Order: sequence, then C-alpha cells, then structure tokens
Amino acid sequence: MQKYLSFLKCSSVVIKVAAWILLFLGIVGAISLFLGRIPGNPRWAGIVILIFYSFMFFFFFLVAKLADILTQIINEIHKN
Repeated sequence: MQKYLSFLKCSSVVIKVAAWILLFLGIVGAISLFLGRIPGNPRWAGIVILIFYSFMFFFFFLVAKLADILTQIINEIHKN
C-alpha cells in the first residue's frame, strides 16, 4: 500500500485543481447567461448551470478529500 501513497496524494491535488476550475467555469457561464451575453438561451439557464457546476465541484472535492483521508489512514497503520 505504501507505493500507492504518492499516486493518491498527486491525484488528490489534481482533482482539487479540476474541481476549482469547474467551479470557476460554472460561475463564468452562469454570469454570462444572467447578463444575456449568450443569445438564444434563457436567463434562468444560468441557475441550472450554476447548480450543476456547484454539484460537480462538491463531488470532485469530496473525492479528493476521501483520497487525503485514505492516505492519512495508511500512514497511521504503517506507523503502528
């Protein structure tokens, strides 16, 4: 299990960065729809986009936190 720790730590960081990027893109997309910058789409679609990207952010962030917790558990097991 010790050989997978570096992979878990690296993947946790990558997933957290991806989560923040998704949240940023969702906010930008929702704001552009609210302001009417994208023609042909209703303004309420910005709320749907914001909810979807917020859910994706929390999901990815939760997966990254679980990977962090798993690495801490593995480290504690190997200390004993």
